[in-house]
Amino acid sequence: MSTQDRFFIDRLAIVGVGLIGGSLALALKEAGCVGEVTGIGRGLPNLNLALELGVVDKITRELEEGVQQADVVFLATPVMTIPDLARRVLPAMKPGAILTDGGSVKGEIVERIEPYLSGEVAFVPGHPIAGTEKSGAAAAFPTLYRDRRCILTPTERTPAAATALIRRMWETVGSEVVVMDVDKHDRILAAISHLPHMIAYTLVNAVGSYDHFEENILEYSAGGFRDFTRIASSDPAMWRDIALSNRQALLEMLERYENFLGELKRDIAAADGQKLFEFFLNSKTLRDAIL
Repeated sequence: MSTQDRFFIDRLAIVGVGLIGGSLALALKEAGCVGEVTGIGRGLPNLNLALELGVVDKITRELEEGVQQADVVFLATPVMTIPDLARRVLPAMKPGAILTDGGSVKGEIVERIEPYLSGEVAFVPGHPIAGTEKSGAAAAFPTLYRDRRCILTPTERTPAAATALIRRMWETVGSEVVVMDVDKHDRILAAISHLPHMIAYTLVNAVGSYDHFEENILEYSAGGFRDFTRIASSDPAMWRDIALSNRQALLEMLERYENFLGELKRDIAAADGQKLFEFFLNSKTLRDAIL
């Protein structure tokens, strides 16, 4: 494994061969920057599919055995499973190896994993900001991370060389890498990712429960509703874990959202066209600025 000149990882272990882990493996393979990729998971059908599709080169359901020879181990599983998996894999990893993850909440993960670190294995917390509503090995594709951002949140216990290597890994698959502290990451993601998912889930429940008519009015939904609520098709277990793991920052953003929704509700009730126009114009201006 080297960060000099041509980047290359001799042995990579992916724990959780789904959209996130599988896409990283495929992207590194396409770039010619990885040797052997081991897929580790509990479900044999998904592992066999990953092997058949060429996402990984070998598979195992034995966690500790699968990471023993790896230079880099990537934990690509639901947020609340990551600390326990780290507790199990760290003693099995060889000295000098690097453990990293793709969890979208970093505070709880870092707090729970760092007590297990012995100094022989480096831990680089990470979060690639990419994904779709699909899951499993069949959902993986090599361009998932292209022109996306990946946030790394190294701590005082993270060696600079390990951070540099994981940065190079994500840059190799096309990501722009940003380094920030754990608390800033969790607050930003609560706003730009976690809150929108909560809103999408809530909107679908609200419309789906509307019982003024006999038929399910969701059947009349058109492009706008379907596009806006696409993320409500995401894995419920994953988003349960994210909501619980980042609950303080998420509750803060939900309260802010409720305040703006309350303002909109009051303007509609008062039939205040000018305020409604200003409300919508401000939103449009902010949205247009990020395009």
